[in-house]
Amino acid sequence: MASNQQSKDGTDRSDLVSEDGKNIKTVVCQRCGSKVLCPGMAVFAEKELFLPSMRKKSGLSTTEGSVDGDTLTAHWFVDDMYTFENVGFTKDVGRIKYLICADCEIGPIGWHSLDDKKSFYVAVERVNHA
Repeated sequence: MASNQQSKDGTDRSDLVSEDGKNIKTVVCQRCGSKVLCPGMAVFAEKELFLPSMRKKSGLSTTEGSVDGDTLTAHWFVDDMYTFENVGFTKDVGRIKYLICADCEIGPIGWHSLDDKKSFYVAVERVNHA
């Protein structure tokens, strides 16, 4: 990432991303405010990932036909599931588990491929920063 902290879409993330590419602020759930990641624990990454629309856990795993959602590119990347303060996982959806808030079960806030045990992505747009 460039030193001016501009992403590909032109969004200025200098208030969220440190010079070494890590999260400056605490990452929290948009709905309940529960802490997901402490400052400095995740690296900013740009990767196109599709996440279904936000809803409670019960509505995530029952997918009939097409799924409403968004293709997001700005994420916090973590390589160890134990780095998270508070995150839950859905049942497998194909070869993917979606990340949800462990307290209020809203999500998906992120994405994890079962093919790569060391990659967890939390969508910047699906969380707040405090």
